[in-house]
Amino acid sequence: MEKRFGIIVIGLIFVLLFGCIDLGGTDSIIPEHNDNLNIIKNGNIMGNPNASVTIIEYSDFQCGFCGKFYKETMPLIEENYIATGKVKLEFRHFAIPDHPYSQKAAEATECANDQGKFWEMHDIIFENQASLSLNSFKTFAEILELDTKQFNECFDSDKYKSKVDNSFNEGKLNGVGGTPTFFVNGQKISGAKPYEVFVTVIESKLEELK
Repeated sequence: MEKRFGIIVIGLIFVLLFGCIDLGGTDSIIPEHNDNLNIIKNGNIMGNPNASVTIIEYSDFQCGFCGKFYKETMPLIEENYIATGKVKLEFRHFAIPDHPYSQKAAEATECANDQGKFWEMHDIIFENQASLSLNSFKTFAEILELDTKQFNECFDSDKYKSKVDNSFNEGKLNGVGGTPTFFVNGQKISGAKPYEVFVTVIESKLEELK
């Protein structure tokens, strides 16, 4: 009993320190629905803008569970739902203040977006999540063949700080307490759930729209 309690305490401390959440399992969807999300129209969309189902993702580039979602679940959602035009994904920043590079990582993606490469920067950051530094973002810009002068000026000027901050504050208004957090047509999913959980929710939303 004492050992189990200790594990729970350690888990809670991890969440408080790092803001990442992974509630695990396919049967632990948080059954919350919100038809009145406070959304500022400035997210980055993947997929058909007119798709009937929208996944809003609040994510942090230094969150390990966000990286897990990116590597394990996102490719399947993209292949089976986004590429088929049924679903669009809208990425929104939730940069945890205790993560030293999350804010600038988010800003880097927005600077890359000025040159049409938001998702390319998004991907390369997650693929190098364990070795981020301030200089790494400029290196990524070079690898992606961006106009580095334009990118560096954007990045160094904090051009998108307010946008990233606004997205974080919006997330808090919508009840986001950690990352990753998703809203599938208003249905909240907290944590890096398995693909099967997303299938269940997405299919139920598609069925509702028939």
